[in-house]
Amino acid sequence: MRITTPLGWAADRWSLSSRALRWSTTAALAASILIIVTGGLVRITGSGLGCSEWPLCTGDSLVATPEMGIHGAIEFSNRMLTTVIVLAVGWVIITARLQRPRDRVMTRLAWSQFWIVVANAVIGGVSVWVKLNPYVVAFHFLAAMALLTTTTLTWHRVHAVPSAYAPSPGTKTLSGWLAGVTTVLVIAGTVVTGSGPHSGDSSDVPRMGFDWDSVTWVHGVLGVATLVLGVVLWWRLRAPDAAVPRRRVVMFVAIVLAQGIIGIVQVLTHLPELVVALHLLGAALVWAGMLRVLLDVNPSLFRPGGPGRDRPVHSGPARATAAPGPVSSL
Repeated sequence: MRITTPLGWAADRWSLSSRALRWSTTAALAASILIIVTGGLVRITGSGLGCSEWPLCTGDSLVATPEMGIHGAIEFSNRMLTTVIVLAVGWVIITARLQRPRDRVMTRLAWSQFWIVVANAVIGGVSVWVKLNPYVVAFHFLAAMALLTTTTLTWHRVHAVPSAYAPSPGTKTLSGWLAGVTTVLVIAGTVVTGSGPHSGDSSDVPRMGFDWDSVTWVHGVLGVATLVLGVVLWWRLRAPDAAVPRRRVVMFVAIVLAQGIIGIVQVLTHLPELVVALHLLGAALVWAGMLRVLLDVNPSLFRPGGPGRDRPVHSGPARATAAPGPVSSL
């Protein structure tokens, strides 16, 4: 006797269109960027300990109380945004599972989003327990970027058109270097934040202890290296069949350039809150942009169309018409 999960039972009876899957992955991608920005707003408004406990807001209240003031309201509102992300991710899980034929890679990616959200909520709680230890706060941010990674991958798998472009070995290597340097750039950004004067709550919040001027310069050099690698990659993508990845690289270079200008402005103007918020948004866009470049330059790395049941459903004449096989209960 087969044991079927509720989603498996539903998938035996109903299906959802590929359009529903496209909308759900777009919503999850937008929500994952939003949570990065709002998490930064908690820090730049000094509301990191607006709720002094977790999972409760205070020792005896689940929600923020009027006595806690604006900081309590901001921190509690950010916690409530987790509900929005859970709903968006849940929508992806449902729409992915109810596709025919089933795309197993998509359902696994959808469930990975859910577990990353759960893990990051716990990390956020730990950051409150340890009174905003900068290393835990940095890990909290990186976990949010991990969620952005999975939402970008699911979005790409649904929306990207299968490409016949075959990059040269040198181009593939260059795109790998771009991904690696961008990763180090993002990690270095958390060190700058964790070491700098913009602590997020008060002067009593512990810092990482690195020299802020030095790590800021390192972060800037990595930003320039990322920009140069992007320009070189754009130059290499001159073949007629490389039009799509070439456009993607142009967008990425533009985002990195804008992000660099914002970073310089925030340092020269002593870290005004609005500019810091824009820099956080830019960090999310740089990361998502790097992933799109990597995927479009290397179509076989995460090919939208795969063999058999791992092929996602596309709308229009190219939509798969093969009858689905036995539905798994997973």
